[in-house]
Amino acid sequence: LYDLHIKPYEFGNQFNHDPRRPRKLLLHAGEIKKLHSQTAIKGKTLVPLSIYFNRRGKAKLEIAVCQGKSLTDKRDSLRQKATEMETCRALSQRD
Repeated sequence: LYDLHIKPYEFGNQFNHDPRRPRKLLLHAGEIKKLHSQTAIKGKTLVPLSIYFNRRGKAKLEIAVCQGKSLTDKRDSLRQKATEMETCRALSQRD
């Protein structure tokens, strides 16, 4: 896990960890193989959904395998965004 900022322990000393260091996900070998095979497909990636701390102070992370938008979906969302901007401009000029 990269670019996750976990605040350093405030009562620690100079031996605290770097807050932005890469973190290892502790999973079973079967889970790692399953996630690796799912992300090997083009367009799929692992995305962190939420992070929380349990009673013991360990950070828990919920992850999901997600698929990116296709080219037609991107075009549709750009078209929709452009029409929304035009309507906002028209309404603001009308007032």
